[in-house]
Amino acid sequence: MENQTSSPGTVANIAAMCWSFHYAKRLLETVFVHRFSHGTMPIRNLFKNCTYYWLFALYIAYHVNHPLFTAPCKVCVYVGLTGFVLCELGNLSIHLLLKNLRPPGTKVRRIPMPDGNPFSLLLNYVSCPNYTYEFGAWVFFTILTKCAPVGIFAAVGMYQMSVWAINKHRNYKKEFPDYPKNRKAILPFIL
Repeated sequence: MENQTSSPGTVANIAAMCWSFHYAKRLLETVFVHRFSHGTMPIRNLFKNCTYYWLFALYIAYHVNHPLFTAPCKVCVYVGLTGFVLCELGNLSIHLLLKNLRPPGTKVRRIPMPDGNPFSLLLNYVSCPNYTYEFGAWVFFTILTKCAPVGIFAAVGMYQMSVWAINKHRNYKKEFPDYPKNRKAILPFIL
């Protein structure tokens, strides 16, 4: 019978590629996609954020590369990787949609609505689908790696993104009287 468990080295390599892809995508989006209307990052947050990301990167890498790491089954790896990639594409799609809402050089704001991209349909249910997709990516990364530190990273990230999403959702409702009433902030039908 064929071994149904993935190789720990293979999972570590896939995890490193996914992690690198996520942050490379994020850097490229910062340079080429996002339009910042005001200072969004006080300098003191730079140190807090770098510490958060670097320490979690070390914590996760330690566990995934540890000699006693037990790789998940192949199905978990395939499901985790597929879900991760789809959520990353969804996140990028929403960022591009949001960019196109505001013409360059203006402060015009509009209600985000789904466009022809199927990933944008999540806008029918939540105000901040970019955060929903990001959280989803880390949940699938957790499945891919079967690693508790990744789950902790996903939970901490979800908490912070929920705070941002609730504030953004509240601002949308205040700014736009005709804002869709059935939308939640980040999790469809829940939050």
